[in-house]
Amino acid sequence: MTAVAAEVAERVRELVHAMAPDPQASTIDTQRLIEDMGFDSLRLMELTVVLERSFGLPRYKPEQLVGVRRVGEVITLVTAALAAGDQP
Repeated sequence: MTAVAAEVAERVRELVHAMAPDPQASTIDTQRLIEDMGFDSLRLMELTVVLERSFGLPRYKPEQLVGVRRVGEVITLVTAALAAGDQP
């Protein structure tokens, strides 16, 4: 993982932790957003908007988010978008 990717991953973890209805002591990649951290559908939509704005990404489509269930998958989603140059 590059230094930039590590910084992005850490920032994503910080945002997920800050927005989690039931945050754990630390946020790790294997934590499930709904079952472990207490996210519901509305809070997940809010998280998506915060991530899009924080990283300057275009709006995600629902089909891009269907399989995103863990913190690590959120990190992968954001880092892949940044690597692809997805900018508004």
